[in-house]
Amino acid sequence: MPISYDKLWKLLIDKKMNRTDLKDASGISFNVLAKMGKNEFVSIESLMKICATLNCNVGDIVDFLPESEGLQE
Repeated sequence: MPISYDKLWKLLIDKKMNRTDLKDASGISFNVLAKMGKNEFVSIESLMKICATLNCNVGDIVDFLPESEGLQE
């Protein structure tokens, strides 16, 4: 099932944070950020760290897309 982190990037803009700020504040690795930038799967642990940092829920940062939307590469 394809996923999208567009909600996360919009939330960062709203909080006036960039990806490096998120990485440093949450303790996730650069590799996790790179995977998220490509809309690839990351661990639940990483998502939990991001949610704890941003005081939000997983649904606030991740969208699960219908199969047909994820096939556009």
